[in-house]
Amino acid sequence: MSPHRGTNTLTAIIVDDELFGRENLKKIIEMYCPEIEILACGDSVVQAKEIVGLHNPDVVFLDITMPVLDGFDFLNECRDRTFMAVFVSAHGEYGIDAVKAGAVDYVLKPINIKELKQTVAKLVLMKSKMMKAETMKVETVHEKDRLVIPASHGFTVLTIDEIIRLEAEGCYTKIVMKDGKATVISRTLKDFEDAMPEKFFIRIHKTHLINLKYVRDYSNINGNFVTMTDGSKIEISRRKAPEFIQKIKAALNAL
Repeated sequence: MSPHRGTNTLTAIIVDDELFGRENLKKIIEMYCPEIEILACGDSVVQAKEIVGLHNPDVVFLDITMPVLDGFDFLNECRDRTFMAVFVSAHGEYGIDAVKAGAVDYVLKPINIKELKQTVAKLVLMKSKMMKAETMKVETVHEKDRLVIPASHGFTVLTIDEIIRLEAEGCYTKIVMKDGKATVISRTLKDFEDAMPEKFFIRIHKTHLINLKYVRDYSNINGNFVTMTDGSKIEISRRKAPEFIQKIKAALNAL
């Protein structure tokens, strides 16, 4: 999140290939949503990536259907994104896909002022929670092999050795434990990647960081996939496959 903004103020950009769509949403936000400061607008995914890199906004209001690359392509290409995404579209059939892509909300065109204000209130609340969580750093206590993470009641201590995998969900990370319990934390997967011990943990995909101790099966048929002891089947990106093979061999020898 942009460090210079207050809890109740969010910076944003608008991405829409239609000029009217961009200008209309900008005008509505400026009139009815004082919590949002529009920093810039873009008319394509390529331009949007440049603007995000330049401004690091809290929110991206994103159209779905655009030429060449669409809104989903944009989110897929933004690895370790720190912004919250809100789809703004005239098509209501993409709601489920938007949730899967990690969007915070879905606003239909023509824009309903009340619904937009509700979305903005949700964004403000999410940013507040994120800022609170950021005051408690994710840290590993190597002497005791524990991971201390923020929680609504204070903090939770997890045993690193009992973590099966960590999965990116937009600006959040889901931690899956050996006992089947899962915890969702408002921090990016990158934060955990830097904190976890390298000996047994490897990021095999932009959405997954796994504990090699809990690998049940590996297959290179029609791609590279690993099956974990919790039953999850996870794709290994092509560039990560050689590192995975090397580390899994070393990890097995160390066990």
